[in-house]
Amino acid sequence: MSRIRLILIPPSAALPASCLTLDAQGAVLTRGVVELGGPQPEPMRTVAVVPGADVLIRWLDLPSGSPAQLAAAALHHLRDDLAAPADRLSVALGPVVAAGERRLAAVVGRSLVQAWGDYLSSLGLKADVMIPDSLILPEPAQEEALNAAVFGADLALRGRELALSVQPDLAEAVAAGRMLERIGRADEIERLLCAAALNPPINLLAGAGRRVEADRRGWKRAGALAAALIVSPLILTLAAAGHDEWRARDAEHRAEAAARRAFPDMAQEPRNGADAVAEATRRLTTAPPPGGPTAAAAALFAAVEGVEGAELDSLTADEDGVHATVTYAAYQDLDALQQAMAAKGMSLTDESTVDDQGKVVSEVRVGGA
Repeated sequence: MSRIRLILIPPSAALPASCLTLDAQGAVLTRGVVELGGPQPEPMRTVAVVPGADVLIRWLDLPSGSPAQLAAAALHHLRDDLAAPADRLSVALGPVVAAGERRLAAVVGRSLVQAWGDYLSSLGLKADVMIPDSLILPEPAQEEALNAAVFGADLALRGRELALSVQPDLAEAVAAGRMLERIGRADEIERLLCAAALNPPINLLAGAGRRVEADRRGWKRAGALAAALIVSPLILTLAAAGHDEWRARDAEHRAEAAARRAFPDMAQEPRNGADAVAEATRRLTTAPPPGGPTAAAAALFAAVEGVEGAELDSLTADEDGVHATVTYAAYQDLDALQQAMAAKGMSLTDESTVDDQGKVVSEVRVGGA
């Protein structure tokens, strides 16, 4: 097959996928979209561009060896950066490099690769190559610069031995003083996509190994599950560069967004992440527990019974909320009680804790989760 189909996987499985058809030299033959219920696509080599935010990309010093040995070595190098067992991760390697050079490596959750494949299958397609969008961009000419381009809802960034995709409003924080050279012209982005389709910088499918069972109802849910397998590539990259400031700002940004989603009436208040989170926390912990005092009492009784040596000394419900006194053997038992209450959709806030003759006694408030 001399033609190539280039598919851009969208942020949501409900959206159509942008599609280019190229000839053997990379010239664009057709432009369009592929969507559910459309005509059956023609068979041809298919290259899929996937969200770079879901892929950890690093350059590593790797020894010589078989593909399996190199993948194991890459996972060993990244063992402190990964939050999942190796058998749940897929490692793909870039082209072989000269002695002394670092080799491109990409790590992604196996279930997420499977989910992307299932999404394409629902469109009547099967990918031969998967490339993260951040590797579509070329390295910048200057070391103190970053190339940037928008793919879907994210901004892909490429520097020297750096490739990642972030929310656009975080770009300046990630750049940390480096110049952002934005590639905004559609024809230039298209040219880069065509070049990557002809000569892929990496193929995530090369490390996928055996197929694994995934949620067949759509790749978006599987993607959300797989995201927990790998520590954020952005956090890893910035941590390696010592960008602690961004980590704090990103956490604040996400926490504020969550707080304002939970309480839409705060959207009209002045934008202040710390204040929004503090106000949301106050509202949640002081809100009446779902189901009222009876449900709170039942949930707390069950939580106390589940912790060996714990006792419920008192429980009161008044206009100030539901309060209780609990006694337990060790401080970590309070964590177990809080987790049990959270499973019931309630919070357990420690208002005071003291040691009493070898036991721990806490005054707690039961609130909304």
